[in-house]
Amino acid sequence: MGRPEIFGGELYGVIRRAIVIGNGFAGSENQSIGLVRALGLSNHQSLYRVTRPRGGIHERLHWLPVSLHKKLDYFMKQFQITVRGKTVMPLSAEKNGFLDTLEADAKHIAKMARESFEKYILDGFFKRVQDSNEWISMEFQQKDSSMLDVYKKFAYRSKVDIHHKDGPLLVVASGRDTISVASHIKQLAPENVFVVQIQHPRSGLKRFDLVITPRHDYYPLTPHGQKQIPWFLQRWITPRELPDRHVVLTVGALHQADSAMLRSAASAWHTELASLPRPLLVVNIGGPARSCQYGMDLVKQLSVLLQNVLWSCGSLRISFSRRTPEKVSKIVLRELGGHSKVYIWNGEEPNPHMGHLAWADAFVITADSVSMLSEACSTGKPVYIIGAEHCKWKFADFHKSLLERGVVRPFTGKENMSESWSYSPLNDTAVAASRVHDALAERGWKVQP
Repeated sequence: MGRPEIFGGELYGVIRRAIVIGNGFAGSENQSIGLVRALGLSNHQSLYRVTRPRGGIHERLHWLPVSLHKKLDYFMKQFQITVRGKTVMPLSAEKNGFLDTLEADAKHIAKMARESFEKYILDGFFKRVQDSNEWISMEFQQKDSSMLDVYKKFAYRSKVDIHHKDGPLLVVASGRDTISVASHIKQLAPENVFVVQIQHPRSGLKRFDLVITPRHDYYPLTPHGQKQIPWFLQRWITPRELPDRHVVLTVGALHQADSAMLRSAASAWHTELASLPRPLLVVNIGGPARSCQYGMDLVKQLSVLLQNVLWSCGSLRISFSRRTPEKVSKIVLRELGGHSKVYIWNGEEPNPHMGHLAWADAFVITADSVSMLSEACSTGKPVYIIGAEHCKWKFADFHKSLLERGVVRPFTGKENMSESWSYSPLNDTAVAASRVHDALAERGWKVQP
């Protein structure tokens, strides 16, 4: 008897859906969602989150793995613990912002991948061979057996390899808190998942099918980086393995701002932004970070420099990120809010960020945000950076890479915004997606939305 059509190439190793494992931080989750979008699965994805308990003692112990935080949170659910005279409440008593997002449980996701695989092959099997005489015969002979057992016996009689990897699940995770969950899913269902970890996991790269990480994550292994780390902390901070063939190195962060997304944003924001006087300068302001610490002096300097270039701008629009301290936004509002050319977003929906990326003629961005810089540098439009001198460690290495590529220039306040310049835009998300396709092809799998 010939091989049924189900076992041909049409259904062989096809990935049709993705699981995104997030950590509750927009920057990290945007990378995973951006990769899934580039692979064509944005309409076939589900978001799960690893929820790290917040507040109180958890903030003081932020360096602990999320698994220990959850054990501590469970303990606090049983007993009210007082720290320095204040009652520390468990996670369930606080607003965590994740009420309508599923918790990332490795066993549940692995089970779902395995069961979906079995259903997937059986559905196809029923559709393709239900008219087969041998199938009809076996259906009546095997009434007490599970349908999967029937399938296996049919496959055996037909000399078909039942270990073909059919209907696998793509799992994309980003951030330190997601590492243990993503690697556990791979361990539990190795034949049914393809696991991509974004951002360097420091060790155990072979726990994942692919690791996507920016080059500056390897900065700690450089001679200059090694000098900045006390020897007793090196094993906790630095990658323990050099990149191998299943590590994809990028310049910046992955994101969703591809050409199709920007065309859609341009259309959605046409009424509000198309008629603005040109050139349109967009300013994105983040906030101080551990490796990019700055104070009010930089914010005041930025305000002065923006006033210096206003003469060459038709319009100036300013946005703040979730990390922007209120005292920073107040200074900007006070210094620039009254100017007729200036619009300052008040933080209310809809967020104009994608519209700004689509319609801006140039950008000024604070150095603390790898994500905002990566998005702007993918547009091919002039990008000016401010505050890089306050950054150190991997951030400084990232800025150096952008400057050497000619992708950004320091913002001096002497620019004429009507004068444009060009460069080769960053294309990290598309490159990473291509590497995912290549890695899948090596296993005989493919993505088919």
